[in-house]
Amino acid sequence: MGYNVAIDGPAGAGKSTIAKRVAKEKGYIYVDTGAMYRGLAVHFMEKGIQPDNVAEIEQACEDADVTLGYEDGVQQIYLNGRNITSRLREEAVGNMASKSSGIPKVRATLMAKTKDVVMDGRDIGTVVLPHADVKVFLTASVSCRAKRRYSELQEKGVPCKLAEIEKEIEERDYRDIHRDTSPLVQAEDAV
Repeated sequence: MGYNVAIDGPAGAGKSTIAKRVAKEKGYIYVDTGAMYRGLAVHFMEKGIQPDNVAEIEQACEDADVTLGYEDGVQQIYLNGRNITSRLREEAVGNMASKSSGIPKVRATLMAKTKDVVMDGRDIGTVVLPHADVKVFLTASVSCRAKRRYSELQEKGVPCKLAEIEKEIEERDYRDIHRDTSPLVQAEDAV
């Protein structure tokens, strides 16, 4: 098995930004688990499944193939062979991913099997790569994370309100921390 770096933390803390930089510097594969869960969320939404319908979500996992690839050096997410990268940062997709990613079958569908990797998410160091060589828990205040997300959306020309983003982040944090399966917690051996 290769060298594994796990970066965990709440939504909007900068995990992906740091993970991508580390992967590039080290020449490792960056696995964006959040994007992969969002890829599954797109699949569930396209099937018209509600986030609280566990049985339908589990069934939909059977015909979902979420993979990653690169185009012009930029990581892309594919759902059943179709590039869906442009949909991944939609708020509705993020909310569906936050709710559905706590379902064990959803998590099992996306377990990575690669060598030298940098992975970021909510439970990489505790569940996905519990024996990672390096574990980091990256966090920031709700206010800081909301401002970061607000700026990203503003740059893309997406209308948004800072107060609404803060509320959504607080709700996601609560869901991620209190879910039964793979809750957001800092691994005991994480920096």
